[in-house]
Amino acid sequence: MNYWGNMMNGWGYSPGAGYYGGYWWMGLLGMLMQLIFWVVIIGAGVYLYRRYAHRIPTGGFERRDALDVLRERYARGEIDAEEYQRRKQDLEQGGTEKR
Repeated sequence: MNYWGNMMNGWGYSPGAGYYGGYWWMGLLGMLMQLIFWVVIIGAGVYLYRRYAHRIPTGGFERRDALDVLRERYARGEIDAEEYQRRKQDLEQGGTEKR
């Protein structure tokens, strides 16, 4: 025997009437919230990787030429301008002569 006395559970118009009891939109809202959650988590991961990945040591050595070392010594004040210019000329000419 069918009981259709209560219009809230029957075919009448009510907030719970319709497809899946009228609350089908809650399933869509839940899926949307999950999608937003994972997009934020993955986006934060990509952002952090791009921001800090260049700081991770790779174990290799940086290759520097003699002019780079000379510039660093001059910048630190280990040699004066005259010494810097003399050594720079030597390096640019090949630097095979000894002084």
